[in-house]
Amino acid sequence: MHPYLHIEKASMVFDTKKGRFHALRDINLKVEQGEFIALIGHSGCGKSTLLNLVAGLIEPTSGVLLLNEREIRGPGPDRAMVFQNHSLLPWMTCYGNVYLAVERVFGAKETRKQLKARTEAALELVHLTHAMHKYPHEISGGMKQRVGIARALAMQPKLLLMDEPFGALDALTRASLQDELMRIVQETRATTLMVTHDVDEAVLLADRIVMMTNGPAATIGEVLNVDLPRPRDRLALAEDRHYHHLRHEVLEFLYQKQLRKAA
Repeated sequence: MHPYLHIEKASMVFDTKKGRFHALRDINLKVEQGEFIALIGHSGCGKSTLLNLVAGLIEPTSGVLLLNEREIRGPGPDRAMVFQNHSLLPWMTCYGNVYLAVERVFGAKETRKQLKARTEAALELVHLTHAMHKYPHEISGGMKQRVGIARALAMQPKLLLMDEPFGALDALTRASLQDELMRIVQETRATTLMVTHDVDEAVLLADRIVMMTNGPAATIGEVLNVDLPRPRDRLALAEDRHYHHLRHEVLEFLYQKQLRKAA
């Protein structure tokens, strides 16, 4: 069987005022359908650049990226991005922000009633039906991120891309949304690629953690299989020895193997 997402020998070089900057080199990764992959590494290691390559926002200098055996050549509705900044349109309600995405993807072949149903179903999935007619300035940061997730999922993407979606939130809100994301991914079986700086978040959410080496010319250093059973309970994992072993593996890579090389 072919992997759902296949990245082969992908490299990225940017032309800057100071010359050519080699951001990524020889990225090789295979992701199966329904997998949750966490990308982790120190700042400047190219995590977001790799996510942008998969999103089709930039093209690799060399190598190839395939999604469902088709080459990624630009953005498309088969991939949806959730950013750290919620990126909601302030003059539209929560409903309007989600409906806009739904209309762009399905508007040519579905009725307004069907589009409305899709929008409401997406907001219900993130438990925001009570706030669908509120504007972004009327809701909390965590709720804004829920709208962003609802907007992405409403497009029914083949691949959900998340660039530190909870990075700007307080600890309690972040934990709540992590639990919500686990529930949503389990319900939708969405294939997910998520950038994070948070080791605990990566171990809690991911099936595999892709650990990046330091830049420039960053690449995949190690891939850790997170073989914790699902569904996962954060309170139970706090006492789980294997969870702490996995967490230690990531910390050892980031703060011993990589920082030692950088020293």
